[in-house]
Amino acid sequence: MPRPDHLQFGALVHGSGGHIAGWRHPRANPDGELDIDFHVRLARLLEDAGFTALFVADVVAVWGHQLDSLHRTTRADYLEPITLLAALAPQTSRIGLVATATTSYNEPYNLARKFASLDHISGGRAGWNVVTSVVPLEAANFGRAEHFGHAERYARAAEFVDVVKGLWDSNADGALIRDKASGVYIDPARRFHLDHRGEHFTVAGPLNLARPPQGHPVLFQAGASPTGRAFAARVGEVIFTAPVSVAEAVDYRTRLDADVTAAGRDPGDVRVWPILTPIVADTDAEAAEILAELGSLIHDDVLRRLVQDNFGDEDFSDLDLDEPLPDFGTATNRSQSRRAGLLALARGEQLTLRQLALRFSARADTVGAATTVADRIAAVWATGAVDGFNVSFPYLPEQAERFTAEVLPILADRGLFRPPTGTTLREQLGLERAA
Repeated sequence: MPRPDHLQFGALVHGSGGHIAGWRHPRANPDGELDIDFHVRLARLLEDAGFTALFVADVVAVWGHQLDSLHRTTRADYLEPITLLAALAPQTSRIGLVATATTSYNEPYNLARKFASLDHISGGRAGWNVVTSVVPLEAANFGRAEHFGHAERYARAAEFVDVVKGLWDSNADGALIRDKASGVYIDPARRFHLDHRGEHFTVAGPLNLARPPQGHPVLFQAGASPTGRAFAARVGEVIFTAPVSVAEAVDYRTRLDADVTAAGRDPGDVRVWPILTPIVADTDAEAAEILAELGSLIHDDVLRRLVQDNFGDEDFSDLDLDEPLPDFGTATNRSQSRRAGLLALARGEQLTLRQLALRFSARADTVGAATTVADRIAAVWATGAVDGFNVSFPYLPEQAERFTAEVLPILADRGLFRPPTGTTLREQLGLERAA
């Protein structure tokens, strides 16, 4: 299929904002994490502005166990995503509703049923961000002594997705005939047992629910390591990325397209949305001041643990924030791409741990007046490497309000953006309904 000829936007929603100290900003709502009215207002703002999807990230554990930093963040206080999105579904009518759910600490039947239910409740607007879990602390919450290994996580994930798709196809389209005269509710010839027996799962099926309105809810993925990218190429329909430069974004798209083709799929059936963390202000100088202000609100303990929690497998307790990162290796059982990216940034620019943490906490590439932010978005779009952006607002609601009111109209005037059309999330993304 042809790729969209205009930008699309998803919003990575955190209650008080995506910046780790965003909740402390004077114009942030620190109660946003659990405030359903706040979530409803934000979802409607994004929908009215023409955002294609609202995305809720998740880990099934407290993110980190170091109390010196944890008690200074919102990482121990957030709603379960599918429950939240089910609540938002009747309060919205067009925006896609995308939830993160791990294949490492769930079972296929339960997740297939939850996402099919969300798709029915929302009228075909559900999406599943498929993750394999990067936080080892999740294992202890599910009776495991240690986290699955990197390769095993992805092997399990591949089988998991196959089983879920099979369960979504338990009933053919139109199998529920509900014929009062004959007394037949389900056409038995159009109902299928899965009877899956694999390396990781044994699932009989069928799913106790009609086929989802989209056939299959849209699959989102964020694989970046070679193994992760191969998995994304096999199953992903919208791929989240985090390039550190335009050149890296172009390189990633080239490699991904090759992987998608190798997997027997059409690259035109995959959308790529890199992360975007805009700060919009009246002037470039004022936006830079907001960025610096956010950095100043991060406590030293949080700075140290921010890198540690994303770096994986190391203890940073005794590291000096104003010294360079020690000579750690690249091996990890967590996110290999994230660790490699942090190492490359620290070594390439000779950053201290403090400087690395501040750089990692907030990107500075889309910080400025509305025209500056729009110019930078347009420059990345012009490369052909992206189909849209996954926007993480550093603090809420102000930055979402300014982006939608000031940046999107500029992009629309340039012919680069228009609100999506279509009833289902698949239709809005320009993706075919799952056969």
